[in-house]
Amino acid sequence: MDLTKTSLIAASAAMALLPVLARAATPVPAPTAYQFEKCYGVNVAGKNDCGVRGVHSCGGESKVNNDPQSFIYVPAGTCAKIVNGSTTPKTA
Repeated sequence: MDLTKTSLIAASAAMALLPVLARAATPVPAPTAYQFEKCYGVNVAGKNDCGVRGVHSCGGESKVNNDPQSFIYVPAGTCAKIVNGSTTPKTA
């Protein structure tokens, strides 16, 4: 392979990478899908993520469905759309 052919191949490879490198240099916006909130009163018995201290404080300990003092994590903004959902614990 002569020098001209090698140079042409190298230049072609570099040109092919330019769009990829240009895209990689621009920042990607932070995903919003990873923002969560606690939603109380919408759990299934034994399927809660956590609860209020003094009642129980560990996941999976709720004994009843829709426990007003147990929460599950939902995507931010979703709790207000769920019937009986609350971002704060309620008294039973």
